[in-house]
Amino acid sequence: MSDARWSGWQPCDGWSPSPAVLAETLDGGQAFRWRRDEQDVWTGGWAQHVVQLRLARGRLEWRAPADAANATGTALSLYLGTAQDWTAHEDTLPWRSDAHLARCLSVYRGLRILRQPLGETLLGFLCSATKQIVQIKQMVALLAERHGEPVAPGWHRLPTWSELAAVPESELRRCLLGFRARYIRETALHLAARPGWLEETEALPYPEAKARLLELPGVGEKVADCVLLFGAGRLEAFPVDTWILKALARRYGLAGWSPAQVAQFGRAHFGALAGFAQQFLFAWERRHGGD
Repeated sequence: MSDARWSGWQPCDGWSPSPAVLAETLDGGQAFRWRRDEQDVWTGGWAQHVVQLRLARGRLEWRAPADAANATGTALSLYLGTAQDWTAHEDTLPWRSDAHLARCLSVYRGLRILRQPLGETLLGFLCSATKQIVQIKQMVALLAERHGEPVAPGWHRLPTWSELAAVPESELRRCLLGFRARYIRETALHLAARPGWLEETEALPYPEAKARLLELPGVGEKVADCVLLFGAGRLEAFPVDTWILKALARRYGLAGWSPAQVAQFGRAHFGALAGFAQQFLFAWERRHGGD
């Protein structure tokens, strides 16, 4: 999009991340629709919203397509969780008695958990099995380009689950989904037959919401916890992937523990904000795992 179609840059109050923390929040495995250009401007979107973010003179700024800027500004505040006191959340974590967590916090201070639409988060993490972030982003981009409506020049939203229910599995496979196409197709049909199912799930307490998500094709423990943490704001969810298994084996002496045992330890040790702690551990292990 040309600059003429964008609103002016505006301050994003309530968050002044470092470049590394901004990159880790937007492109560290929570969301899969952000890209950074050569000017260090991030372009991304969720639902019908498209936004650009940049750091200028030490502060975060945003802009959106001019005709949607007001609505996008309100939505961006929810997406970035500006109403939450993340500094207090950090202080609540058990860093005083956990030297490794304290080290992770010191490096990634200001890290946030994005609040994404539940349905989009489910779609993204159904694409994630055995794939790295760059590959997941490619699949999600193809799904948007081929099956989502354009919402701004050069940007398509992701297809809704009802729209996906009308897409044959063979067409989904053209988005490089491989075996994941079957899971997405079956999940789309499951949701199409149950209107309001996702909204009902999002409103449930964490254990009940997770149990419902585990009913969906292709959704295991890790995917369910990722969907609830990044798509429903359930900060007690503690996703366990290979990076978290490595982190807790190396730093907490849990070598040989199963993912279920590690998840139970995480929720007990880190408390009600275990998922928030998990994101610091995840970021550290991916960038500094050899240290």
